[in-house]
Amino acid sequence: MTDGIDKAREEFFSEAQELVESLSRNLLALDASLKRGTLDPSLVNEAFRAVHTLKGLAGLFGAKRVGALSHRLEDVLDGLRLGRLALTVEVLDLLFRAVEIYSAALAAERSKSDDPLPHLDDIIGEFGRIGSTAPAQKNTLARFELDAAMLAVLTEYEEHRLRTSVEQGLLLYRVRVDFDLATIDKALEDIKARAKVHGEVITYLPTGSATSTDTIELDLLLASSSTEEELRDSLSGERVSVAAIPVRSPASQPKATAPPERDGASRPPPLPSLVPRRGDVVSERAPIMEPPAEQAAALRAVAQTVRVDIRKLDALMNVVGELAIVKNTLGRLAERIRAEGHRQLGSELHSVQRSFDRRLGELQGGILEVRMVPLGQVFDRLARVVRQIGREMDKDIRLVITGAETEIDKLIVEELSDPLMHVVRNAIDHGIEHADERRRVGKPVAGTIALNAFQKGNHAVIEVEDDGRGIDERAILRRAVALGKVGPDDIGQLARNEILNLVFLPGLSTREEASDYSGRGVGMDVVKTNISKLGGVIDLHSETDIGTKLTITLPVTLAIVSALLVRVAGRVFAMPLTSVAEAISLNEAEIRTLDGREVTTLRGVTLPVCRLAKIFGLAPLPGSAPHRRGYIVVASLGSRRLGFAVDDLHGQQDIVIKALGKSLSRVRGFSGATELGDQRVALVLDPAALIEEMFSGEVVRERRLSHG
Repeated sequence: MTDGIDKAREEFFSEAQELVESLSRNLLALDASLKRGTLDPSLVNEAFRAVHTLKGLAGLFGAKRVGALSHRLEDVLDGLRLGRLALTVEVLDLLFRAVEIYSAALAAERSKSDDPLPHLDDIIGEFGRIGSTAPAQKNTLARFELDAAMLAVLTEYEEHRLRTSVEQGLLLYRVRVDFDLATIDKALEDIKARAKVHGEVITYLPTGSATSTDTIELDLLLASSSTEEELRDSLSGERVSVAAIPVRSPASQPKATAPPERDGASRPPPLPSLVPRRGDVVSERAPIMEPPAEQAAALRAVAQTVRVDIRKLDALMNVVGELAIVKNTLGRLAERIRAEGHRQLGSELHSVQRSFDRRLGELQGGILEVRMVPLGQVFDRLARVVRQIGREMDKDIRLVITGAETEIDKLIVEELSDPLMHVVRNAIDHGIEHADERRRVGKPVAGTIALNAFQKGNHAVIEVEDDGRGIDERAILRRAVALGKVGPDDIGQLARNEILNLVFLPGLSTREEASDYSGRGVGMDVVKTNISKLGGVIDLHSETDIGTKLTITLPVTLAIVSALLVRVAGRVFAMPLTSVAEAISLNEAEIRTLDGREVTTLRGVTLPVCRLAKIFGLAPLPGSAPHRRGYIVVASLGSRRLGFAVDDLHGQQDIVIKALGKSLSRVRGFSGATELGDQRVALVLDPAALIEEMFSGEVVRERRLSHG
């Protein structure tokens, strides 16, 4: 029983977090629509429904603080959607603060902490002080010859939207549609989407008549500024008709009367409906009357998605990893049996191994696909940060997001939030100028931060670009010299990209005084470290007075990877194929030294060369056979390429990377270890970290110091 309760409680937290994220997206859309001056009322209603559902869940699971916040927030959103309260920037600020407090409240409930939550009582009090009183309603609906039965079943929200549309001078239309019961969900959403282009669908309800027992006829009440002819051209069809609702003559319009009471006694009960009407919430929804056949279909049409704890997926992926080792072992056994003269048995075993390989690949691909989530989850959080910091710093910031649908492993997404947060904060604080400065240099008053994501092979690329002042290279150099990171004699020898990359050094900041957001010498070095832990690299480009662009290249997943096995000084290492561009034969005659680094030429382009045996300080193992020629494995990450010199190549293999543990976590150049299937363990190279070290020029010096 306890397990069932715990599982249900975890489901509550998952669903609550989804509702909070949905609320956040609606608030961001409301903020954007408010700036455009074209407020979409459906966004307020969707936000209200999310909070209404969250309040009910919180009550069910005893999450009192979440419930108290939801109760007050629901009152405010109800006032907004019913026109009792005006949506202002200040009100939006409160709503965004509520989203942040929700996260803290849910975390406290999950950990069963009774510690007081900062700012919770304050924001509940502020929501209570906002208040809302129902304005006196005019009898604006008397202009139209509306069916009394339709008015009787309108929810309070629908009636408000109808009055608002009439007060705005819109015309009212009845769109009658005959639906097949089997496809009503999709067909109804389709006609609503087509009608929304012309106006707002206030409500929809059945007419009580249909052409057959397999169909249902609905009337959609549409408020629009379009003409009847325009609507007929756009919406009318074989099973759709459009008719304008007549306007009463002034003499026939009834005198103003008080709005009907909503206590359920003075108005007729709602008509039974075959489908829920737009604007309904759970507590207001009319019972759904379905024939027995449709009831059976509804029972079968259960939710098509299920929530799965990421830890369970990790456990499954570990099992798949172990099966990959078994697959490799089967392959080796098949080769040995064939080599010992049992060709028939070896061939049969090899056939079984190939079939096992195919099925394992399908299983692995399926699990990886389930683990993938869109980057939009992170981008939504960043949008809130941009809005909040921009307002606090009195900077008008426009955030442009593209590629939010790009998918990446959920575990990488979780670790990506903090680095991207640092980058965006720096862009706002250091990069985007204040309005007066932007006017002086001829820039738009609103600064722009662009977030772009796309998939490139087995990698995901995230670009963060701003149109600010750019990076002050002279300030970076002065600070680096003051910190002893760069010697005064080395300044003239640094290339421009090397100067820019100094911002990733620990403790380096160009700001003289720390602000609430940056200037303390922490941030960009943390960004680089965290991205490197994920197997990614960062490229930085900046132009004075034009802006800065930071490009992050990450592997799509870190679960199971295909690796190239290489031999170095008698030892086997694994290099993830996601970073490998190609492998070429090593020709010592073509290796030359340039600026203290070994390089070669590949198709007319200079390629830096890194000898793994040298940087790891490895001497050949006793008894190991000397290599005859050697290879260069070309690794490519972002815009950087590096050739790793190795003794031999040992083919490709799927591996599961195991962490090295706390005692070895600081060892650079390795992302973990893996079992190869023949009772051997190999270290897994981290090409991203090695590339970073090689391009920083520090690797040889550090390795020599560490090895004496």
